[in-house]
Amino acid sequence: MAIIGASRIRQFIPLLKWGRTYDRGALANDLVAAVVVTIMLIPQSLAYAMLAGLPAEIGIYASIAP
Repeated sequence: MAIIGASRIRQFIPLLKWGRTYDRGALANDLVAAVVVTIMLIPQSLAYAMLAGLPAEIGIYASIAP
């Protein structure tokens, strides 16, 4: 098995490229965005499960992966 070079690893894991230049301002904005998406995701996943004729909690379980 051949050893994979660092540039090849960076190709598959983009975090290694841009992670060094990531700043706290961007982190704060990303956390706010995560909270907003979570607030929207919960009722939406409940509604889609109910529309499909499934129990509402199935929608929560299905929304964990994405």
